[in-house]
Amino acid sequence: MTPNAEGIAASARAASKKGGLPPVHLWDPPFCGDLDIRIARDGTWYYLGTPIGRKRLVRLFSTILKREGDSHFLVTPVEKVGITVDDAPFVAVDFTVAGEGRDQAITFETNLGDSVTAGPDHPIRVLRDDNSDEPSPYVMVRGGMEALIDRKSFYRLVDLGEATCHEGRDWFGLWSQGAFFPMIPLAELG
Repeated sequence: MTPNAEGIAASARAASKKGGLPPVHLWDPPFCGDLDIRIARDGTWYYLGTPIGRKRLVRLFSTILKREGDSHFLVTPVEKVGITVDDAPFVAVDFTVAGEGRDQAITFETNLGDSVTAGPDHPIRVLRDDNSDEPSPYVMVRGGMEALIDRKSFYRLVDLGEATCHEGRDWFGLWSQGAFFPMIPLAELG
């Protein structure tokens, strides 16, 4: 059976009618092949090379997204299809802060309406490009899947950062829910 987007969408709608997110972590259906769906680095979803313009459909697909190793799948109780994710499947497009300093809590909102508060279960990490040294910040959303933190939000996060000794090294980073997330070693800031 060849997977198709319409069938996957119908199964996702049925699974999500109960409210909340479907329990994709409990589902292990047979692999049915790859579907020509790609999530670009900017969070745009494509089907057969064309952007999916219906945000509700993209949101629906995102609720049945599952990561296994380095691969991503759309999963229903009866089928699993592979999709391509260029970077992270979500983009953190905004955040709010409650509290200050070590007691603050940073809550991110993704491009698809997910909300997640950074902390021990939802860490923030920053990767640096080997060639350009450009930072790519991420926050864990769910099931091993991260959101790339967009540029405007990252610049706002930098304003909240502070210097702290972390694991024997001086870092510039962020606090959220009592956890410290190192962003850049202070030695590199000069």
